[in-house]
Amino acid sequence: MPHAVRITGRWVALLTVAALVVGCSGSDSSSGDPGVATTDTLAPGDTAMLEPLFCDPLDERACLLPWPNDAFTRPDETTPTGRRVDILDGAAPQNVDGMPLDVTDQNLADGFSPGSSILTFVPELDVERTGIAPSTDIGASLNDDAPIVILDTVTGTRVAYWAELDATGPADDQVLIVHPAEALAEGHHFIVALRNLLDSEGRAIQRTPAFQAILDGAPEPPQRAYPFRDLLAALDSDGIGTPGLYLAWDFTVASAESLSGRLLHMRSETYDALGADGAPAFTVTSSTDDGTVRTVDGTYDVPNYLTGDGSPGQRFDLDIDHLPRRNTDTPVLHVPFRCVLPLGATTPAPAIVYGHGLMGTLDEVGALSFAAASGLAAACATDEIGMSAHDVPNLASVLADLSHFPEVADRLQQGLLHQQFLGRLLNSPTGFVTDPAFQTSAGAPIIANGATQFVGNSQGGILGGAASAISTEWNRVVLGVPGTTYSLLLPRSSDWPQFATVFDQAYPDPADRLLAMQLIQLLWDRGENNGYAQHLTSDPYPGIQEKQVLLVEAFGDHQVANVSTEVLARTINAVVYEPSIADGRSNDVDPQWHLAAYRPGATAILVVWDYGTPAPPTVNLPPTSPEYGDDPHGAGSREPRVLQQALVFLLTGQLLDVCQAQACTSGVLSG
Repeated sequence: MPHAVRITGRWVALLTVAALVVGCSGSDSSSGDPGVATTDTLAPGDTAMLEPLFCDPLDERACLLPWPNDAFTRPDETTPTGRRVDILDGAAPQNVDGMPLDVTDQNLADGFSPGSSILTFVPELDVERTGIAPSTDIGASLNDDAPIVILDTVTGTRVAYWAELDATGPADDQVLIVHPAEALAEGHHFIVALRNLLDSEGRAIQRTPAFQAILDGAPEPPQRAYPFRDLLAALDSDGIGTPGLYLAWDFTVASAESLSGRLLHMRSETYDALGADGAPAFTVTSSTDDGTVRTVDGTYDVPNYLTGDGSPGQRFDLDIDHLPRRNTDTPVLHVPFRCVLPLGATTPAPAIVYGHGLMGTLDEVGALSFAAASGLAAACATDEIGMSAHDVPNLASVLADLSHFPEVADRLQQGLLHQQFLGRLLNSPTGFVTDPAFQTSAGAPIIANGATQFVGNSQGGILGGAASAISTEWNRVVLGVPGTTYSLLLPRSSDWPQFATVFDQAYPDPADRLLAMQLIQLLWDRGENNGYAQHLTSDPYPGIQEKQVLLVEAFGDHQVANVSTEVLARTINAVVYEPSIADGRSNDVDPQWHLAAYRPGATAILVVWDYGTPAPPTVNLPPTSPEYGDDPHGAGSREPRVLQQALVFLLTGQLLDVCQAQACTSGVLSG
């Protein structure tokens, strides 16, 4: 639906502005001062632009800068936001073979990612001298005089963020990256304003000629007219005038329907076929006992929405409404599973659906054998297809040409459906408990129907919020070393360099790499936390219950950056166990900024564990040893109190204070 404050259209045609750059009356762009414009000199256009721009002249460093940007959308009354992404052919970054990234699927979205990084190039910008809020002082982004403002025009409030120059680019060619401190509200419209920017000598940085021309009242053709007064009026109402204004533009965030509609459609269609208590067909292929734990392998049937046999490299076939169609030639996938079951439990044990780590497999469910051996819980897993070990060979072609990225995003969504069906097999009286492999020697069930919960670690914690937000199979969720928004966390991950060797060669321009990551994030959203977190602990999807969530962060994590974990925590309105970190350990002015202190009964909780690793880098680069010490990413699996805390939460929903009202610390890394 249209917003209460709606700014449509775009400023000016590329060629028109280029022709007006020289000799603009009233321009002071040569003076070194950002310039002053009065309301008498603002562009008068009130007609909405009916066509998107190919490139936006406001930032000539790369075609799709600034980003995200409603210049690359068009009006569409059929979408919830009233917009449709419309990036024109050839405008997206090209790889070394000259192939522009195919954005056909991105152009089906009705807005941009809620985890969008805001990108623009400001020549000679000194972020520290300008006073731009860094990751260590997010609160400064909301100061009245903050040099960057992100304004939500629906609520009339400012959005918190941190910003940095792209550390992967050369010193004289670093794009400014602005990261929202939590997911941007679905379906909302935002204005970005940059003001009072300084270089390293403290001199004011001049406006771009294109922006100056607009403020000088350059005439516009009707088809490119933009109600610029509306944008400036919205900024003015927030206390941001044109004096000192370096640049401003707007964008719209995708709606819930656009982000999660495909997966919810698949879930609804398949669950209608299952019925209230039905379970998918399954086959046990092996069952092995070691005295305390039984390991069961097999397959189960899930409707196939991918082409062919659903293997890596395949994707959805969409219907006229852009929703996945079930494959009629191969209607069912025989999905593998592995379960570890307690043999010593005297009563049926609750079960866990487990999400594995980066490019891993279902074998990793063996990490929960300790819970089975103690009789506390059973655990089952399947491969998180799209980002499993089986997908690795296909990743080389995807990274070399990101036009293939739908092959990843679509398989991720199919994989999230697989986890729902695995949960149903654990919960249904017609599911696993009907097979002797899931029964005692006396024929009693080993697992308790209807008592299933979810655990996801690392990648399983990045996808697990999405799996949980759409699930009716579990109500409690533990996400270990989790995060959100792959385009944010990957460049900061020690796992990324092995993939970057392919990606960086394919897209050698650092600005193109940033834009390419933002473009694929539009698709990644459909299969990871970023597209679903706003419905995980509140505002649940219809027919689905909100979840209780425990987030377990490893301070200084080398693989999933703490900033990503904490963006997720803010998005789901988590509270943080305090004291969260010992004095002097964090470089942040306010560690875990804007997270309230833990209170009993909270729906979402963050616990920070400190294994002695140094504080993480403050730029978009991965930590390396020895400067950043040992990686604490997997240390929680060796800390009994972490495991105890997680299990108690899963079984009861209560947070056990295993740290005795002190910051949670562990020496497992030091031996």
